[in-house]
Order: sequence, then structure tokens, then C-alpha cells
Amino acid sequence: MITRLAKAGLAAALSATTLATGAVLATGATAAAAPAATASTSAQHVTVAQNGNYPGGFFTTGNMAVGWTSSGTADLAGPTHITLDLPPGVTTDGAMFFATPQDYTFTSVLSPDHRHLEAVFTATRAVGSYNFMKLNLATTPGVPIAGTITATVANPNDTDPTGHVSSYDLVSRSYPPATVQAAPAVTGLGTTTGPGAGGTAVTVSGSNLAHGMVLVGGGPAPGACTDTACTVTTPGGSGSAPVSVVTPGGTATAPAAFDYTGAPPPAPAAPVVSSLSPASGPAAGGTRVNVIGSNLMYGTVAFGGVPAAHVSCGPSFCTATAPAGAQPGPVGVTVTTAGGTSAPVTYTYTA
Repeated sequence: MITRLAKAGLAAALSATTLATGAVLATGATAAAAPAATASTSAQHVTVAQNGNYPGGFFTTGNMAVGWTSSGTADLAGPTHITLDLPPGVTTDGAMFFATPQDYTFTSVLSPDHRHLEAVFTATRAVGSYNFMKLNLATTPGVPIAGTITATVANPNDTDPTGHVSSYDLVSRSYPPATVQAAPAVTGLGTTTGPGAGGTAVTVSGSNLAHGMVLVGGGPAPGACTDTACTVTTPGGSGSAPVSVVTPGGTATAPAAFDYTGAPPPAPAAPVVSSLSPASGPAAGGTRVNVIGSNLMYGTVAFGGVPAAHVSCGPSFCTATAPAGAQPGPVGVTVTTAGGTSAPVTYTYTA
């Protein structure tokens, strides 16, 4: 499910998508500073950072933020996988995330022992964009406050493994030097067929798979990874779907695909566009337009049949940059998803 901010008193702290470096949260925690953009070997690159009021000394509770920044040379697209691992005796009650506009999906899963959290953020983000999730931390009486807090990030379009791991040592109260996770390898699938409705348990074997996200046909499959195996449940699909594991060290593709059998899952509901804001802009293009409606997830946006740039869609909200118009006048704006193409809503190009 999409995570919504539910903790009283934190709404204002998480009401903005982007924070200035060092901005202070309402609880007094310092937001994870967005890393400075650096040259990357990958056009789409994402980096992770963490910061906060960690427990230690007289304090047995605390809070922290884990932030991720698009720092390549092109818009970051597709699912971004974020993990957080806490040492023995330190727990969290889950991720709190809220950013506006809501042109994204965000899901998170917390382990039963409350020490491991995985989140998937799906959106398109321009270079330099920064998002973060907030977490409360608690400690166990009688257990020393020691060990390392580790946060990771990974995206299948990012081929540069640097900047994907952030650690904080609770004993020295410092950030150890950055590390790079070894590249993953996938050696096989325990199951290679299953119904189109999804729901098949699959074990992906290999090495260096820790902190991984499994993609089946390009879509995230829920589950968890150890260093040598990932156990996931297939989403719905059809045909022969490639399987890959995306880790902070890179992406590895399985030697065999997963073949869906039988009827595919029902098509998603058709997208509906109800309004645009603004509903007009210069014919030269470049206007940032909010597209409001329903069933818009994973959509593409077109103005008069011409694809828009920098498109990012959540379930009921897309942002897009209008392309240049052939001439002043009205055009229809549509959103296309796996469920079809919406009826057009008028956008007017001005002289």
C-alpha cells in the first residue's frame, strides 16, 4: 500500500518534496543532506544519505531520515529500492513518507523484528531532486546501543555502483568511509512457470544479492533477499518475463525467464483525466502541468499526440512538461497506461 504520514506533529516536517541541505525537522532531527551532484558513469544515478538524532548516551530513543538524490545527467526513472538495517537492540515502527505533488508511488515493508525496512519509490525525478523518509528509533532495555545503521539505494537504470551505501556507527557516532557493494550474480530460478494471475513463490539463487529488489517483467516482486538467495512472489503478467535482481552493486539478469501460463490478469482500469493545472501555456512549450484524474499510475502524457517530457505519474496525479505546440490553439491532453488511453482534456497553447 502507499504509505501516508500518520504520526501527529510531523505533517509539516514532511510536507515538501525537497528540503534545503541541513533543514531541521519538526522533531529536531536533521534531515539527511542531499549529496552534492558529482560526475557519474551512469546517465541515471541515485545516491543515498542518512542523518538524524540517533539514540546513544542518555537518549534511548531517536529519529532519523534516509534520503535519496538523483545525481546523474538525466531524469531518474523506474523503481528505486531503499533499505534500512538496524543493529541488535535498535528498532523502528516504520517509514513515514509524504511528498507533494503526489506524482509517485511509495510502498514500504517492515520485518517482524522491526530491524529491517524495504521501500520502493517509483517516479521520474530530475537531476538534483531529493526525497526522504523519516523513521522513529527505539532501543531495547539491557541491550547496549552499539553497531551500525546501514541504508542503501538501488535503481535498475543506474549502472554506477558508487554512492549507494550509507553507514552510521552508533559507538563512534560517526559515518564510516563509503563502501561499494560487490556486483550481483544470478545463477538460477527455483521455479520458472506460474499462472498469469501471479502469486507464484520463486527463489532466485546467486551471490551478492543482499539489499536486492527482484524485478519480474520489469515490475517489483514482493519478497526479501539474503546474500545468496531472494524469495519473492510473482506479480501478475503474461508471456515470457525476464527476471533480474537490482542491488546497490548493480543489476544481474537470471539465465532463464519466468513463463506465465494461462489467462493473464485483468487489465487495469482505464485512465481518466479530470483537469489540468494550468490549462494553458505558451506555444513554445516548457510549461510544467499538473494532470489530475484517476488510474494514472505508470502513465505517459501527450499533448495533441506529442509526448510530454519529464512525466511522473502516481495513482491520481501526473506532472509533465508541455512540448512545443505547432501553433496557438487548443489540443487534447491524454494519459496512456496499460488500461488504455484517457479521453482528452483541453489544453490551450497561447501565442
